[in-house]
Amino acid sequence: MGCVYSRACIGEICVPRDARIKEPQSVRPNAAELAVFSPTSTNEDDENRDQIHSQLSLNRPGDPELGITRLSRVSAQFLPPDGSRTVTVPSGNFELKYSYLSQRGYYPDALDKANQDSFCIHTPFGTNPDDHFFGVFDGHGEFGAECSQFVKRKLCENLLRNNKFHVDATEACDAAYLTTNTQLHADSLDDSMSGTTAITVLVRGRTIYVANSGDSRAVIAQKRGKEILAVDLSIDQTPFRVDEMERVKLCGARVLTLDQIEGLKNPDVQCWGTEEGDDGDPPRLWVPNGMYPGTAFTRSIGDSIAETIGVVANPEIVVLELTEDHPFFVLASDGVFEFLSSQTVVDMVAKYKDPRDACAAIVAESYRLWLQYETRTDDITVIVVHISGLSGVNCETAKPATILRPPVPQVLEATGSESPSTFSWSSRNHKARHDLSRARLRAIESSLENGQVWVPPPPSHRKTWEEEAHIERALHDHFLFRKLTASQCHVLLDCMQRVEVQPGDIVIKQDGEGDRFYVVGSGEFEVLAAQEDKKGEVPRVLQKYTAEKLSSFGELALMYNKPLQASVRSVTNGTLWALKREDFRGILMSEFSNLLSLKLLRSVDLLSRLTILQLSHVADSLSEISFSNGQALVNRNECLSALYIIQKGQVRITFDMDLLSCPSICSLKSDNLKEDNDQQIGKQLSVEKTEGSYFGEWTLLGEQIGSISAIAVGDVTCALLTKEKFDSVVGPLTKLSQDDHKSRDYSPDVHKASLKEIDLSTLAKVSISQLEWRTCLYSTDCSEIGLVLLRDTENMLSLKRFSKQKIKKLGKEAQVLKEKDLMKSMSSAACVPVVLCTSADQMHAAILLNSCLACPLASILHTPLDEQSARFCAASIVTALEDLHENGVLYRGVSPDVLMLDKTGHLQLVDFRFGKKLSSERTFTICGMADSLAPEVVQGKGHGLPADW
Repeated sequence: MGCVYSRACIGEICVPRDARIKEPQSVRPNAAELAVFSPTSTNEDDENRDQIHSQLSLNRPGDPELGITRLSRVSAQFLPPDGSRTVTVPSGNFELKYSYLSQRGYYPDALDKANQDSFCIHTPFGTNPDDHFFGVFDGHGEFGAECSQFVKRKLCENLLRNNKFHVDATEACDAAYLTTNTQLHADSLDDSMSGTTAITVLVRGRTIYVANSGDSRAVIAQKRGKEILAVDLSIDQTPFRVDEMERVKLCGARVLTLDQIEGLKNPDVQCWGTEEGDDGDPPRLWVPNGMYPGTAFTRSIGDSIAETIGVVANPEIVVLELTEDHPFFVLASDGVFEFLSSQTVVDMVAKYKDPRDACAAIVAESYRLWLQYETRTDDITVIVVHISGLSGVNCETAKPATILRPPVPQVLEATGSESPSTFSWSSRNHKARHDLSRARLRAIESSLENGQVWVPPPPSHRKTWEEEAHIERALHDHFLFRKLTASQCHVLLDCMQRVEVQPGDIVIKQDGEGDRFYVVGSGEFEVLAAQEDKKGEVPRVLQKYTAEKLSSFGELALMYNKPLQASVRSVTNGTLWALKREDFRGILMSEFSNLLSLKLLRSVDLLSRLTILQLSHVADSLSEISFSNGQALVNRNECLSALYIIQKGQVRITFDMDLLSCPSICSLKSDNLKEDNDQQIGKQLSVEKTEGSYFGEWTLLGEQIGSISAIAVGDVTCALLTKEKFDSVVGPLTKLSQDDHKSRDYSPDVHKASLKEIDLSTLAKVSISQLEWRTCLYSTDCSEIGLVLLRDTENMLSLKRFSKQKIKKLGKEAQVLKEKDLMKSMSSAACVPVVLCTSADQMHAAILLNSCLACPLASILHTPLDEQSARFCAASIVTALEDLHENGVLYRGVSPDVLMLDKTGHLQLVDFRFGKKLSSERTFTICGMADSLAPEVVQGKGHGLPADW
């Protein structure tokens, strides 16, 4: 993650350049010319190349310019047609087999945004065949792509030029990072609000040197018995780390989330690292008096403005001795580790023999998870390096592992295969995120309200069952489609379009652009790649695809938006089944199946008041089941065990008439009820439930109702939700149905007898037990506001209640007490309901208000207001603020989410978390807790609130 505010937001800022490190001398003009090898060279070419490298190392082993010249003449970032390359480490007599993949991010608002990730692979590195170098660079900011390319090039040069490179690689790596940082500052490239993170691995014989600056990551696999465990070779340098957070704070940085910087959460209470997760809102770094730069990392190369608040380029360096227990290592940008843990990545790589397949699987899964939890994807880059042939390592030969932390280096000891996890790291990597982001929640809500649902194109050719079975077999266990749901797989089959080809037809062309994935239905196809030969470029057949082999190709075209590496040509007449990238993306984002599930769930009265996040969790818990025509979904002599949502077909339900009197059964009450004359016992009714309807909602309340049967009319597919699954993600709904029934019976006309007819003094001692909670209108991190009914009366009031458990966990005791006092002091303000009383029980502390609230202002803004209504709302807000100011209160909660409307349509303010009270004696800010309270008041009793509340 990079900067969230551009330099345009803050204007030009001049930062002094650090000129302590001088620019290295330029490359000598008489550098020797090196042989160039083809990216698609044969084995013979590879042998010749290795011989050249060996000769160079023998003739001029200490000449850095020779290696630098090679960097500029030979690109190692091309792979053979099979997608991976193998190199030998002579001194250790083992091999490295590597591959890579870099996927440009998907940004709906910037479809042409460049891939800001870059990487470099140099095998060998410089002139020593024992040295091999791998690096991943994740650029950020307006010029992030340029910064990552600059650093990728300069860092390698600076490392080779360092006079201690062959003697002390640790010191050389540290110096190279700092030199590159200074060069980027001095370059014409604007790095004031741009830069790049860097993770690099230098393999020198059996020793690897890992240098990290930022939040990309290196992980090595380690065999322990039959298990393969992930060992982090780097720890993300972010504010999640206590040591890094304290370091940047000492440099003057403010560490706040976006919610905190925008005033939506208390800036004095750490709100990350809790059970809520960061939901895409991690802690970021800000200058003391501004809303920039907003970096989510604490180290980086470049970022001259962020450098003034502690974002340094100094790398943390780990040195590890390779053993036969280390089968592979991985380097990747944070686009991979946002939703995948280190162990998950290692588990994925372990499933594949070829690193190319592992890279593709990691990128595909990362891409899928980004689209599941966000409205965009980050740039995703991964390098996988397999290690083979290592044996006989002496574990007693210890090399010091150094972690450089400014200003004083810290040296840690490690021997043999000892895991870096025992290196006394001060913190661990932050766990992978698995929460929907706020942007994703807003997008889902918008799609539900506006009906903007991706719909697959109609199939131009209806497939036979043999054709569908063949496609399913070809896609079985394919990494791209392995985790699709049954509904998504069904949609994918419908999206596959038939393509007829003739002999000689070019399906995809090398160096061309493709956006389709193909499954071979019939015929023979050959894969061609142009390779260098003495006669020039000659096309060579690499492999052949046939239907008998269940062949498929073009999977990277579904994600990878760059020229293809090979051509595919038809040898015979044939048939292909093609899937477009846009359809694949639509299926991945679940905009079809998931949104329909959310719409169906929201149609259930019992679930209609759940939030989008809760509905999304419930949707993930749904299971599917299919029935054939005439099959019984439930028999009369058995109890229904789940909520059934009909996705396809119709269901005929027969039940006893007496069930209509049950208040929790709403789905059986319909206008098309028919009397069933075929039943001999009791009076029977029947109803046909169509696609999109449901039944069995009473099971979520734990109620068991017999005397009901359900029969499929035609082929039927249903989504099932059991009470156990529902309770595990949302919690029990024991009383919700009855509350909803009572709320529906409530009529505003009944309550026109206002509170003026009631002696308010009788409400001064009302307890929570005397109030019947009806419905929640609005909630925050520790409170909720809703309607309550005063028992034995017909008076509907509003109650703001605070969860004691959450107050204590979030450390908000003082804030809640001040909010209560502020509301009580505002009794004369027309826009603030009068506080009738406060009360508490074991679970809640509550404030009773003499108002009948209706809804937040945001709930009526899904469609534009007419001009007269808009003027009224705007005038009400202005009037309310003026009223508050006259009472000496500064209010900072003007947001449609927290502005409430009462039953008469007038504005009411009930959220004062971020209000400020001004007085002649002192000023206190609720969100800042500037005013001090006595410790005994803050600590209180029980859950942290005073007994008298």
